[in-house]
Amino acid sequence: MNLSSSQMEPAHVVTVDSNRIDAAVAIQFKDLLRAKMAPIEGRHILDLSNVEFVDSSGLGAIVAAMKMMEDNQTLELAGLNPGVAKVFSLTRMDTVFVIHSTVEEGVSARVG
Repeated sequence: MNLSSSQMEPAHVVTVDSNRIDAAVAIQFKDLLRAKMAPIEGRHILDLSNVEFVDSSGLGAIVAAMKMMEDNQTLELAGLNPGVAKVFSLTRMDTVFVIHSTVEEGVSARVG
């Protein structure tokens, strides 16, 4: 599991550089994501454009990372492939997260 990050004002973007977030990597993913986001205040956009599959453990890890955020931080999602979007829709997590079609759309969006 590898995550990369970059600052794209006004948001911090964390990109998942793997095609799966499943039970095999969920704990490592959550810990890595938290480490990338913890020191940075404000908006964080999780770029899932490389991810083709998310199971319930992966979804739980994303939710857990959101719940561990400080009051001065937000987590948004971007680039969901159709299969991943379907998981978020079926579990109604698409009503919990702000979801953008692309990272660029997320960075330029006014959320608040």
